[in-house]
Amino acid sequence: MQVLKAIWNFFQNQILGMKWLNGLIISVLSAFGLDTSNRWVGSIQFFIYDVMKIVALLCFLIFIISIIQSYFPPERSKKILGRFGGIGANSVAALLGTVTPFCSCSSIPLFIGFTSAGLPLGVTFSFLISSPMVDLGSLVLLMSILGTKVAFLYVIFGLIIAVMGGTLIEKMHMEKHVESFILSAGSVDIESPHLTKKERLVYAKEQTLSTFRKVFPYILIGVGIGAMIHNWIPEEWVASLLGSNNPLGVILATLIGVPMYGDIFGTIPIAQALLFKGAQLGTVLSFMMAVTTLSLPSMIMLRKAVKPKLLALFIAICTVGIIIVGYLFNILQSFII
Repeated sequence: MQVLKAIWNFFQNQILGMKWLNGLIISVLSAFGLDTSNRWVGSIQFFIYDVMKIVALLCFLIFIISIIQSYFPPERSKKILGRFGGIGANSVAALLGTVTPFCSCSSIPLFIGFTSAGLPLGVTFSFLISSPMVDLGSLVLLMSILGTKVAFLYVIFGLIIAVMGGTLIEKMHMEKHVESFILSAGSVDIESPHLTKKERLVYAKEQTLSTFRKVFPYILIGVGIGAMIHNWIPEEWVASLLGSNNPLGVILATLIGVPMYGDIFGTIPIAQALLFKGAQLGTVLSFMMAVTTLSLPSMIMLRKAVKPKLLALFIAICTVGIIIVGYLFNILQSFII
């Protein structure tokens, strides 16, 4: 058992966490006569390390996920989802969202396509919630920074929000609140062409480059904010706003995150820095969920497809679910970290 634990710790710290890379960067900076205990140098070290680690993991993960995704294009996904009913269909849609490495804005065109293809509205909303909030890439990145227990619980709670949110929307029969052009669009039911292994590799390469171009600016912004928090903002400030002494910290973090735009790869460095400064785990994860799921640009895009009442219901369901999950994580923090 000790051997297995040592192997897992090595995998989590050196492969996923890339602690060796951090040591290498510190050595290089020291070789140039720079002291990493200095705030400016420490910020540079944090920035270089996190950007390189996230980009390396991102490109590898998106490549693998894209190969998996090549077996599940929209036409095939529609057929798979069509075989299920009730909460089972919502669960499958939420799970399908985990293999789509999209931000909230990128998920909306697929949501529109699924809805216009005739899939139940609740099912498509389960997909819309889970796709930006939970994916395989976020699972691995969270494992590298926050540990295995936190990563798996984050994914499980995210899937629960997606399934329950979609189910509630389905039970409320909100179809009349979808814009008419979506419902009347219809879809062409065609078979997905059979791809060769080479074509799948080419597709995965293109998806990796496309996703990298989209998210890289947000990685830079997220890591930059994380470096500032990590090295410049006093711990007592963060602890007073987002620590255990503020019972409204989860609500505050969620409301702050809602109007922002980013994806899981850009928000994880911010979460890491906030935790280091004394913020509670659930408060930080609520912020992450709000940013990735309820960004203002994606809500503007979604408004083009659904009417205000349905949009407001979607935002309310996600916000309440995120807040509940945040408080649950805060209660469980001492047991999982």
